[in-house]
Amino acid sequence: MSWQTVCTRNQVQEDFPFSAKVEGQEIGVYVLDGEYYALEDVCPHAYALLSQGFVEDGKVECPLHEAMFDIKTGKCLREPADRDVKAYPVRILDDAIQLQLSDEG
Repeated sequence: MSWQTVCTRNQVQEDFPFSAKVEGQEIGVYVLDGEYYALEDVCPHAYALLSQGFVEDGKVECPLHEAMFDIKTGKCLREPADRDVKAYPVRILDDAIQLQLSDEG
């Protein structure tokens, strides 16, 4: 596995996550209290980008049907989503935000 540069730090704001497509996967990048996190960006309930949802108190709410996820872990906190979303390892290299995609499902 290798690290993939997704964006720079100034492209991510607390209220405005960054959405990217990396190796065919939709990824949302978030910043909370100066720490960066990356989640699978497509809600498992119905196709909607979580990065376009509402971010508050370390959670993101799907813009379509209000499913809610923990930004740090990807844990599903409220239905109608029926599973957690994948959280990706993140590192900062100079000003670049990089993440590591896994081949595992």
